[in-house]
Amino acid sequence: MDAPVLPVAGRVVAISGASRGLGRAIAERLHADGYTLSLGVRDPDATARRLGFDPERASVHRFDAEDAETAGSWIAATIARHGRLDGLVNNAGIFRKVTFEEGGEADLDALFAINVKAPYRITKAALPHLRAAGHGRIVNIASTDGKRVRDATASLGYVMSKHALVALSHATKFASWEDGVRVTALCPGAIETQMIASVPGATPAGNRLAPETVAELVSLLMRLPDTATISELVVNTRLEASY
Repeated sequence: MDAPVLPVAGRVVAISGASRGLGRAIAERLHADGYTLSLGVRDPDATARRLGFDPERASVHRFDAEDAETAGSWIAATIARHGRLDGLVNNAGIFRKVTFEEGGEADLDALFAINVKAPYRITKAALPHLRAAGHGRIVNIASTDGKRVRDATASLGYVMSKHALVALSHATKFASWEDGVRVTALCPGAIETQMIASVPGATPAGNRLAPETVAELVSLLMRLPDTATISELVVNTRLEASY
C-alpha cells in the first residue's frame, strides 16, 4: 500500500522557465518544501543571484526553449550535478495572438516551438531518469485554453499549442505508467503574471490566480502517491461550463 504522500527529502525536480512569474513561484515553493532543484533558464547567472537558493539544493543551467540542443544538455547537467531526477515541471511558455485575422505563421511557429516542441524535447531527455527514479512526476503547465475555446477573442494559436501540450501529457502517461511515472496537465485560468497583462478577454486583474496558488498545486502533485494520479487538473478563475 502506498504511503499517503511521497517523501520530499533527496528528490530532485527540474523546472523550466523558473526565472520569473509562475516558474519562480513554483521554484520558491518546491525549494521551501525541501526538494533539490535544477532550474532551466536563459540566463543562469542572473537567475541564481535573483533567487538566492541554497547551492547545496539548487543548480541553475542554461535552457532556451528555442534552442533545441539545450533541452538535452540541461537534463544531462542535472544528472551530472545531482545524480538523479525525480520530477519535471514544464513551465516555460509564451503567448501570442494568432487568429484568422491577426498574427501569422511566424507567431504560430513560435508558439509551437516553445509551448509544445520544447516540453517534448525535455520530456524525452528526462524520461529515462524519471523511470529509474521509481516514482517520477511530470507536471505540464497547460491552461484552460488547452481544454476549450473560450470565445471569439481567444488566440487560436495559443489554444492549439496548449491543446497539444495536454495531448503530450496523456501520451507521456501511457508511455511511462508501468515505471511509476505519473503525469498531470495542470490547466489554470488566468494567472497574475506579465504574460497576460493585456490579453483580450482574460479574467480581469484582481480576479486572477496568484502564482503562489498554482505553485501550491504543483507541490501537491509532486507528493501524491502512484495510486492518486490526476491526469488533468483544471483550475477556473470564473464560472464556466464544464469540459
